[in-house]
Amino acid sequence: MKRLLAATTLLLLLTLGAHAQTLRWASQGDPQTLDPHSQNETMTNMVNAELYERLTSRDPKLNLVPGLASSWTQTGALSWRFKLRPGVRFHDGTPLTADDVVFSIQRAKAPTSMIAVYANAVGTPRKVDELTVDFQLDKPNPIFLQHIDQLWIMSRKWCATHRVTQPLDFKNKEESYAALHANGTGPYLLVSREPGVKTVFRRNPNWWGRFSGNVQEVVYTPIANDATRLAALISGEVDFVLDPAPRDLNRLRSTPGVQVIDGPENRLVFIGMDQSRDKLLYGRVPGDKNPFKDLRVRRALYQAIDIETLRSKLMSGQSLPTGGLTPSSLASFDDPALQTRLPFDLAAARQLMAQAGYAQGFEVTLDCPNNRYVNDEKICTALAAMWAQLKIKVRVNAMPRVQYFPKLEKYDTSLFLYGWGGSLTDAESILTPVFRSRGEQGVGTYNFGGFVNERADAAAARSSVEPDPAKREALIRTALTELREQVNVIPLHRQVIPWAARQGVSVVHRPDNWLEWAWVKLAPR
Repeated sequence: MKRLLAATTLLLLLTLGAHAQTLRWASQGDPQTLDPHSQNETMTNMVNAELYERLTSRDPKLNLVPGLASSWTQTGALSWRFKLRPGVRFHDGTPLTADDVVFSIQRAKAPTSMIAVYANAVGTPRKVDELTVDFQLDKPNPIFLQHIDQLWIMSRKWCATHRVTQPLDFKNKEESYAALHANGTGPYLLVSREPGVKTVFRRNPNWWGRFSGNVQEVVYTPIANDATRLAALISGEVDFVLDPAPRDLNRLRSTPGVQVIDGPENRLVFIGMDQSRDKLLYGRVPGDKNPFKDLRVRRALYQAIDIETLRSKLMSGQSLPTGGLTPSSLASFDDPALQTRLPFDLAAARQLMAQAGYAQGFEVTLDCPNNRYVNDEKICTALAAMWAQLKIKVRVNAMPRVQYFPKLEKYDTSLFLYGWGGSLTDAESILTPVFRSRGEQGVGTYNFGGFVNERADAAAARSSVEPDPAKREALIRTALTELREQVNVIPLHRQVIPWAARQGVSVVHRPDNWLEWAWVKLAPR
């Protein structure tokens, strides 16, 4: 009897210990897909980063450190060599080899990949031996390592077995095995995936890396409603919330047993406009014109935005208004001339509208996500009210990110809210994929407004291949200045990201808004 009691007690203690090492967390949206090459969106990338890895990695300060590659060397102006870690295995036990790296880079270049712009920028990979890969470029790439750090490594064998040698075509609603299953080398293994409901992971006992945290199991639950997400945290149903609403922060800071961890994110939130079509897809405009082709209209919309009201009232101070066009001010050299906003001036905005022939305004639909950026739908609603003062009737069309991003990827929009950022602080991170004219090899893939700014294009293209830092800086400044003067997009702010957690949950807040589970420490409950 005593032995039975002792065994029962031990089992109970083990169960409690295991429970204490389960991280239960929530956010307003769900990862779009587990195919790491299909989409390029922060939540999707962050979750996939626990399953898949890159040749390089990032430390808590976002410095580049070895990942699947133990070392690398630039062997020439147009060549690099990477040495892979020996003994690394995918989750199914298959060893990582150079063949997997070559396959993965080529897979990421496919037309259905939303990271093709990065894959194409690193040139052609070639296997030297089982643990050595060379990259040959056809032109200089001053941020080659930054691009390598965006590329996930998959198992060639696993992809072939499950017929997923090409990335999932997300925008056209393709289904594939890679969308709901995973086989990476990362610190956590996929246990189960229920899109929109719950996804469960467990620690990879064979991971090559080193855990600084103690999380054995991770349970992720998307909770769309802000109040419900807040209640789940306060009640202890979840341990961590990635995106508490700004209006709830004061309450959370004074709630016993809860902590708020915040910091600026490398992310620019801005408004994009269709500047390519002669007639808007979604609008009613006198003369059936496209008003966004007129610089005066674009500038009028900009100057009608009361950015201070957005910051203080809507964002509760959790935003950094900017006139800059890069995710981080570092990318524009912290130059005030490249950061200053056009002044909020309704009278000037109305005059510009009249000069453009739109004194009586027009109607347009503003597409907006409702579970991606901080207060995204509320921002759109506030902008609609501000633009109403120019007699522009704006219909806010808000939708979940799983519907929103495919819509933009089809260029099926007239006016939209968007954000861009991540671990890269260089201007190249936004100039080539977002602000250049649409072209081949992923250039301009995210230019959903379809604008063409020839002077900015030329300077940005040259900056992408200019190895001399001083010359490159001058080119970047020229590109950003041209984009600002033509108001090709309307910058709003850089996000300040608050995280909320139960006391006893220790996390590392990074400027790219990634929660690294391997670093999380949970105190016993």
